[in-house]
Amino acid sequence: MSNLSKLNVLMCGTGEYTTGWTGSGASTSDKKIGVVGLTMFDLRRLGKIGKLGMVGVNGGKFPAIRHHLQENIANVYKNMDTSFEEYPKGGNIDPEAYKDAINKLSPGDAVIVFTPDSTHYPISMYAIERGIHVLITKPATKLLSHHSELIAAAKKHNVVCFVEHHKRFDPVYSDAKARAQELGEFNFFNAWMSQPKSQLETFRAWAGKDSDISYYLSSHHIDICCWILQDKAVPTRVVASAATGIATEEPYNCVPQTEDTITLLVDWQSIKSPAHKGTAVYTASWTAPLKAGIHSAQHWYYMGSKGDINVDQARRGYDITVDETGKTWYNPFYMKYSPSETGHFDGQRGYGYISIEKFIDAAREVNAGVAKPSDYDNHGYPTISNTVLTTAILNAGRISLDEKRAVGIKKSGSEWILE
Repeated sequence: MSNLSKLNVLMCGTGEYTTGWTGSGASTSDKKIGVVGLTMFDLRRLGKIGKLGMVGVNGGKFPAIRHHLQENIANVYKNMDTSFEEYPKGGNIDPEAYKDAINKLSPGDAVIVFTPDSTHYPISMYAIERGIHVLITKPATKLLSHHSELIAAAKKHNVVCFVEHHKRFDPVYSDAKARAQELGEFNFFNAWMSQPKSQLETFRAWAGKDSDISYYLSSHHIDICCWILQDKAVPTRVVASAATGIATEEPYNCVPQTEDTITLLVDWQSIKSPAHKGTAVYTASWTAPLKAGIHSAQHWYYMGSKGDINVDQARRGYDITVDETGKTWYNPFYMKYSPSETGHFDGQRGYGYISIEKFIDAAREVNAGVAKPSDYDNHGYPTISNTVLTTAILNAGRISLDEKRAVGIKKSGSEWILE
């Protein structure tokens, strides 16, 4: 559909996932040059994106960010323009700079939100109410009530609203999802995801304050489980448990309430068979060992009444050993950073890239009148409507930890609520 108009996009957030830049310099993770910014610059090169903007809180960071992008993207990939309009301007500090930036947009433009969890809802709502399409990083919101409000607002204003659950576009995960449909009634799911303790340096500004490791990491596999079980089973009860003591000590010194590892135990009820109940265990940690050769340890196990599935997303039979650093497992299926034979960026097939491109394509199609936002609810995409149970489970887990009790999930009319 080459006749679709170019989409103007505002990137909200200037951190690791957008630019690869952290407060202390270039990221040391597997996202050294970011994901969102790089994808936007490439999609602009390919003719899908028009104007680009980027908004943060501290405008004083932009000179360093621009230098980082020039050195590591523009100077590395052929014909890659890394220019963008910045907000706030003049090196100012403004926590509400996103409002000024969004006010410069027009209905039908788009916003991509990669900011601390507690800011997702106000930024997204501000954009949606002005007719702007929105892609929100996971978790969409911290509160189930806020998620429901975004569903209603997106419908009212006829805009596309996706949650950036890129795991849905991993070919292994999407294939496993399809095969799980043939394995009968759901019985058990177990997921583990962790990142090394060094990430606490990156996240110290908000870790334990604005959000927790369950919201940040377990959102990946909770969404995959909800996706697999869509129209098969629903969550009914959540109990959470947490380990502590590492993040709050030297050298990380996170706030006292910061958990190291969080586990959610979730009961699921089959929709079709009252006799079939399932159990899911979702665990996430940001205090995993350093130098394990992987940035994110991540695997999951699914068992149905007729078979099971094992997925190890961290180690895919591709590792490289270097004298100075030892063995490292790479995942070019997520983002391929090595250039093509012609010197151009060559990561268009990575599921990190595809996840964002799918949103850009959907917004352009809606703007052109060839699709409606509701169409994507039926395509298995992580729309704001299709991801509501992920937020329900995460929110219930947080309440369970804070109030030391089990939390129920049920549907009241057309909305999901917590008890």
